[in-house]
Amino acid sequence: MSDRPRFFDDIAGVAGGAMSALAGLREEAEAMMRARLDDLILRLDLVRREELDAVKEMAAMARTGQESAEARTAELETRLAALESRVAALEAPKDDVVAPETL
Repeated sequence: MSDRPRFFDDIAGVAGGAMSALAGLREEAEAMMRARLDDLILRLDLVRREELDAVKEMAAMARTGQESAEARTAELETRLAALESRVAALEAPKDDVVAPETL
């Protein structure tokens, strides 16, 4: 009677097999849930975090470029106004210049 009865060995074998089968079922259920969630994300037009971060980075770069372009435009407008005033001053008739007919 020191040996375990064969019945308990059989039950232990069945239990071990059942645990392996349950582990396989768990992995299969996780894979199915992952696939369903991916489908749901696609249907809801949700984006992944990496895509969102990439778009944020692009927007920040565009904003920086726009601010730079606005500063450059303001500088060029100032220079243009100064040049226009100089041209206008050169084109204006001078009062102290005597016309040759009046001499």
